[in-house]
Amino acid sequence: METTMKPVHIGRKISRIRELRGIKQESLAHELGVSQQTVSRIEASEAVEEETLVKIAKVLGVQTEAIKNYSDDAVINIISSTLNDNAGSVNNNCTLTFNPLDKLMEVMEENKKLYERLLQSEREKVELLERLMKKE
Repeated sequence: METTMKPVHIGRKISRIRELRGIKQESLAHELGVSQQTVSRIEASEAVEEETLVKIAKVLGVQTEAIKNYSDDAVINIISSTLNDNAGSVNNNCTLTFNPLDKLMEVMEENKKLYERLLQSEREKVELLERLMKKE
């Protein structure tokens, strides 16, 4: 009896690991310095260049071998055995790929710049109206 092996679909494995890690395509794209469409194309590809795979693995916080050897069945088995063995304990390991305070400061700075531009625009409007009033 001959068994045919399904081709390894690295892109699909990347997608599943990304989803399990709770990372959106946009976030992965941002961390990789590429567009969301590029991440989508990578996840749709059967093969991914080794250099790209190393970068993706680093952002996802896993080894490249973990991506290459990923299996939904193995994950289900691990989750099942973990739930059965440790029914009373919860382990929340959350690895952020960015510093939340840095992101907060970045957003605050953007907000400040927008406010300053709005304020400048209003000043220009007032100045224009004052000039128009003087002409009359």
